[in-house]
Amino acid sequence: MTSTSVNEAGSASGPEFVPDRRFRTIFLALMLAVFLAAIEQSTMATATRTIVDDLHGFDLQAWATTAFLVTSTLSTPLYGKLSDIYGRRRLFLFSIALFVAGSLLCGLATTMPQLAACRAVQGLGAGGIMALALIIVGDLVPPRQRARYQAFFMIVFATSSVAGPVVGGLFAGADSILGVTGWRWLFFLNLPLGGLALAVVARVLHLPRRVVPQRIDWAGAILLLVTLLPLLTVAEQGRMWGWSSPVAWLCYTLTAAGLAGFVIAERTMRDEALLPLRLFRDRTVAIGSFSCAVTGMAMFSGMLIVPLYMQIVRGMSPTAAGLRMLPFVAGIMAGSLTSGHLIARTGRYRLYPVAGTFAMAAGMLVLAMAGAATSLWWITVVSVLIGVGLGCNMQPMITAMQNAVADRDIGVTTSIAILCRSLGGTLGTAALIGVLLAVLPNRVADAYAHAGQQPPAQLTDGSFLTDTSFLNNLPGAAAQPFRDGFAGSVQVVFLVAFAVVLTGALLNLGLTEKAPAA
Repeated sequence: MTSTSVNEAGSASGPEFVPDRRFRTIFLALMLAVFLAAIEQSTMATATRTIVDDLHGFDLQAWATTAFLVTSTLSTPLYGKLSDIYGRRRLFLFSIALFVAGSLLCGLATTMPQLAACRAVQGLGAGGIMALALIIVGDLVPPRQRARYQAFFMIVFATSSVAGPVVGGLFAGADSILGVTGWRWLFFLNLPLGGLALAVVARVLHLPRRVVPQRIDWAGAILLLVTLLPLLTVAEQGRMWGWSSPVAWLCYTLTAAGLAGFVIAERTMRDEALLPLRLFRDRTVAIGSFSCAVTGMAMFSGMLIVPLYMQIVRGMSPTAAGLRMLPFVAGIMAGSLTSGHLIARTGRYRLYPVAGTFAMAAGMLVLAMAGAATSLWWITVVSVLIGVGLGCNMQPMITAMQNAVADRDIGVTTSIAILCRSLGGTLGTAALIGVLLAVLPNRVADAYAHAGQQPPAQLTDGSFLTDTSFLNNLPGAAAQPFRDGFAGSVQVVFLVAFAVVLTGALLNLGLTEKAPAA
């Protein structure tokens, strides 16, 4: 394949890495699989309304998104650990097959409960795809070169996050394509593309067969499920239930009990644990886990809050607001590719996550000062800065964590990084949206009082918290105080995000760099 060799543990070694046609074919198949799994996280954003109207399940709509999120997140560490025991290839093929099967079932669903259940199956496959693709690259590529190649997966992930809503809107807006309801093609298109990735990986990817005799930590897996399932569910549903509602408190209690049991189980299983606690005694793994959570929060919240600002404050259409995220994605591309290239040349990686998180913090601070009249060009520049910071942090941090552990722990360590990023994105976004909704009523009321205007009826009955479409029917002067109040609320959100990201940046200063990788 290359001028490198693959040792019995599956890790590439040797001073040079010259990719040949076979490696490039494998790499493209891995990226295609990751793109399909990643875009499924965001297509539902614009397609949900059409789908729930067709399946008559408006009250259950959130579960179609939550089911995918929960299963893809929870399955990540299990895939990583099992791949360290049984090898990557078979598990990766299983993940793609499961994802394709789930996609087929989603396209055939006739009720919302069916769709939610099928999305859960789809998420189980997606979790394996997103974790194992990075792990496989870690096996095939020497440590110094990993960041260069893994950076492409981050570009795919960021691009899919922007493209997903656009693709979802296009297919959901079509009544019928080739005699099939338009939204169903969001799932059916995964069949030929996923089948192609499956066929290529099955034919071309060959890694040394590995079976490490070891018990499977089923107790840890179950307790991790008990810990994270209620936490992720309340993060997604808490705004509807109420953060202090009885069902929310039940979720908090289950999470606390599950976490306590999980720690005990992992201490008992020692090296055979699903997430060996000894790994977190390494400073790089411990700091990297928190840093991955911070970058997840920054990425997902940025992709949610900035488009909301563009639509509500600046009056843009959803499509136009989505296109405004392209500079953000361009920044991620530039940061990922540049840092990966420099790491490959020098073997040094500590600088990039440190500089990246400080760049993200600076961008968040600038956005915390942006108002309703701030130049869009200035916001674009800041979006690029945050994107570059994310790109410089995401893959170099995974590289640092992989280099900090032995070959036998690369799979589980990579899974830890991806798990923390997913949790940071989900929980961080939920927290920031909670901050937005908490400060919005008072900010809007103050803006109308300052303008000497009587607020619309929607502001007095609270309905504007779930539907802002009334702004479309208000004269410009009457809507402007609302936009000013919303912009002020966004400032608070980004100020909180700045504090979190700055904490991550300061912690990253404690990273210790291993000897330059060969």
